[in-house]
Amino acid sequence: MAALVAMLAAMSQGLAQEAKSAGKVAHRFLKCGCGGQSVAIVGKDGAIEWEYKTGDECSDAWMLPGGNIIYSFKKGVRELKPDKSTVWEYLAPIGAEVHSCQPLPEGRFLLGESYNDGSSQLYEMDREKKIHQTIKIQGGGNAHNQFRQVRKTPQGTYLVTYQRGGGKACEYDVNGKLLRTFPLGRYVAVRLPNGNTLITGGDEHRIIEVDAADKIVWELKAEDVPGNKLAFNAGIQRLPNGNTVVVNWLGHLKERNQPQVFEITRDKKVVWEVNDKKLNLISSIQILDEDVNQDIYRLLR
Repeated sequence: MAALVAMLAAMSQGLAQEAKSAGKVAHRFLKCGCGGQSVAIVGKDGAIEWEYKTGDECSDAWMLPGGNIIYSFKKGVRELKPDKSTVWEYLAPIGAEVHSCQPLPEGRFLLGESYNDGSSQLYEMDREKKIHQTIKIQGGGNAHNQFRQVRKTPQGTYLVTYQRGGGKACEYDVNGKLLRTFPLGRYVAVRLPNGNTLITGGDEHRIIEVDAADKIVWELKAEDVPGNKLAFNAGIQRLPNGNTVVVNWLGHLKERNQPQVFEITRDKKVVWEVNDKKLNLISSIQILDEDVNQDIYRLLR
C-alpha cells in the first residue's frame, strides 16, 4: 500500500509539473539599452531573430505596425526597415543628446533632446522632419543626465523624467508649463489606461504607481522579489493582464548575475524572466505578443 501511495504521489507531482510547464509564460520582445550594443528582436525561445548593431547608447526603441524599427541613439533617432536600410533619421546638434522616441498618431514621433545648459526640447516630428510641435522645458542638469524616455499621454500632456540626483518625474502641458511633480522618477513615467501613472526610479531601486491624487496604489521596492533585486530599474511595460514587465539595467553592478528583465503579477510573483548574457545590458523593452500592442497599433495606423 505504501508503495502504491508513493507511486500515485509521484504521478500527481509529475502531472502538476507538466501542467505548470504547459502554462509557462514566454514572450517575443524588442530590446535595446545603454551598453547593450544593439537593438534586437528576441523570440519566445530566446533566440535573436533580428539584430542591428548600434555602436552608441540606445535608450528607447519601438517596433512599428508595419515591422519597421525606430530607435534613439544618443545623437539622434533612426527608423529602419526589416532589411536594416534607413527610412529616415534625425541628428541632434553637436553637444545635445537624444534618448527618447515615441511613435504618435498621424505618422509623427515624439523626440526628446537635451542640452548642457539644463534646458531641453520635445519635438513632435514627422518622417520629413517637419516639426509640428515644440515643447521647451527647463529641468536643470547637463545634456546627459536629464530624461531618458519621454512619453506623451492620451490627455495631450508630456511625462518627463530626470536622471540627476534627486530627480523626479514631471508632467508638462503643450506650452511647457509644469502641471505636476511626482514622488520619484529617474527613467520613465507612463500613463496607464486607468489614468494612473507608472514610474521607475532608476538608482532609487523603486517603482511606484500613483493615482490622480498622487496616492501610491502599488509599489515595488528593491527587496520585494527574491532573486530579482531591483538594480537600476529602467524601462517598464504594463501588460493587458495587469502584470508588469520590469527592465533591470545592471550596468552599475560589479556582478551581473541576475535577470535583466522580469514579469511580475500584481502581488509580485515572478512569471517570466530574461537572464541571458548574450543580450548584454537591457534598459528598454517592448513585448511583441500579438495581443499586447493592439491598442497602440490601432492609434498609429
